[in-house]
Amino acid sequence: MNTFDCIIIGGGILGCALTYELGKRGKKVLLIEKDYPGAGSTGRCIGGIRQQFSTPGSIKIMMRSVEIFKEMHEVSTKDGYTSGIDWHQGGYLFLACSEKEKSQYLSIIKTQQECGLPVKYIEKEEALKIVPSLNEFDFIGGAYCNTDGQANPFQVLKFYLDGIEKNGGTVLSNTKVVKINTNNNIIDSVITNTGDKFAAPIIINTAGPWAKEIAQLVGIELPIEAERHEALITEPTKKLFEPMIVCYSPSCYFQQFNHTGQIIGCYTPEDPAKGFERNSSSEFLPEFSNRILKLIPALKDLKVVRSWAGWYEITPDGSPIIGETEIKGFWVVAGGCGHGFMFGPAIGECVAKLICKEDSEISLDEFSINRKFKSKEAMK
Repeated sequence: MNTFDCIIIGGGILGCALTYELGKRGKKVLLIEKDYPGAGSTGRCIGGIRQQFSTPGSIKIMMRSVEIFKEMHEVSTKDGYTSGIDWHQGGYLFLACSEKEKSQYLSIIKTQQECGLPVKYIEKEEALKIVPSLNEFDFIGGAYCNTDGQANPFQVLKFYLDGIEKNGGTVLSNTKVVKINTNNNIIDSVITNTGDKFAAPIIINTAGPWAKEIAQLVGIELPIEAERHEALITEPTKKLFEPMIVCYSPSCYFQQFNHTGQIIGCYTPEDPAKGFERNSSSEFLPEFSNRILKLIPALKDLKVVRSWAGWYEITPDGSPIIGETEIKGFWVVAGGCGHGFMFGPAIGECVAKLICKEDSEISLDEFSINRKFKSKEAMK
């Protein structure tokens, strides 16, 4: 039996970031992934990174994540990557299509500014200067933060995986945890589908859409459900706009990759499918096309390269679940709700500090596993 300081189950952004951060702090860490790193939600996301959330905890986490993405890009570029992690601060623009939405944004912006975020409400005229190709008849203004950005999920995972190797960590791919052993309500070890046994005093569930299934191995029911979402990407085109554009009326969010010129985006259906189905539907492409062309008609001749489906891991209030459970040594770091990629770097750092008993400027109390789930993240 192999013994580690920590065992992490799930090789998406949260698992990789946490393995990396713990390894930096001298911990002997084993990361177990049932498929390959990034095979779940992380490898299927569209790469947006924003700080515009409605609760102080999420805002502060994301402000730190943006700092880490910038640092990561600088380090990876120096280490010989062609384009680092393709980090680019093009901003995020949340369109207000009614006075009600404008009022909601103004209320949220007050909280964001109190946290130190450089965000503001802009009227239609300023929005059209930032994105001249917008259809001016379909919105009245928007919430805009120019320090939001984008990065390449695959390059980010490569950065973490390279760092895990340098730190002496171990990654087991194509290996599934089938049993978690406890002793007097204290975590003990895991058994994999290969029959191997690995022990550690701390086991962390970062299994994304499968976090509920992993928690059930120790008798814990997590309020996390897998929700199917689709996305598409186009052929490259000339630079048309900088920010990620988000519209809630109806749902549509998309950006132009700075490194390729491709448009990538998705929307949230009114009744998203639950479960792990990942086939592309016949409805998505025409519906998304109608929604995006209503906002930017200039994209009408652009060809779609491919579409795909992935998963959001949804919690009742739209925020992650982070913390140690009633099983001593068993932690949950999951429930990204479609924001796991952007949350990953800061959550990995903060949880590593908690485990290593380091001081942290950011509180994770808002994401406690024991919270009542009464409030809702307004900027979903």
